[in-house]
Amino acid sequence: MEYIKLTHDNLEKKHICCAISNNKDIQVASKKAWLADRLNDGLVFLKSVERGKCFIEYIPAEKAWCPIDADGYMHINCFWVSGSFKGHGYANDLLSACIDDAKNKGRLGITVISSPKKVAFLSDPDYLAHKGFIVADRAEPSFTLMYLPFSDSAPTPAFKACAKNPHIDKRGFVIFYTHGCPFTAKYVPVIENAAKEMGVPFESVLIDSAEQARNAPSAWTNHAVFYNGNYITSEILSEKKFKALAEKYF
Repeated sequence: MEYIKLTHDNLEKKHICCAISNNKDIQVASKKAWLADRLNDGLVFLKSVERGKCFIEYIPAEKAWCPIDADGYMHINCFWVSGSFKGHGYANDLLSACIDDAKNKGRLGITVISSPKKVAFLSDPDYLAHKGFIVADRAEPSFTLMYLPFSDSAPTPAFKACAKNPHIDKRGFVIFYTHGCPFTAKYVPVIENAAKEMGVPFESVLIDSAEQARNAPSAWTNHAVFYNGNYITSEILSEKKFKALAEKYF
């Protein structure tokens, strides 16, 4: 398999794996705009040259868009190998490239957010454990911060206190989201329209800076749904799923 890194020079020309369409598609446009800014922060997006979901995206933890204390580490934002790309060792290739790059840049290790149970968009904890990652910290309801230290003296990373027990002081449905995931650009407006049709109180909060993300009320910042202050899910909801959720809670 041949891999390529996204750069300012090729970003407009290359597909981004998770949303494969033209640059006028709102999902692609929002993600590429987000990536363009993050490349200046040291983000690396390494992907298969083939069209499909086979990539790893990582960034120095000090610049990561999540509420963690992990200075000196490299943080994996997203790591996705699926469909026909599975079972060929491509995930091993991508992770090894990330580890080698982190070591060459003098990082202390790698961090990544996962969960003991299968959660969409989160890396497989069994695979990570097989590769030597261990659990550093936990946040409600079921998030784990896993890490791979490069030495025994490396400090243990942790979730920030704001994310340990997710809760907000707002009524109705509130969605916090970023453009770090392309699908939010499509589905958050869809949900907002559905909420209006149902007469359900709804607010969307776009997290548009690393500082906001580092102080977010949920461990997973790409998409977090709250109702009457309580955390509900990180799942990116379709209109049908949101309506079912609204009928359950409202």
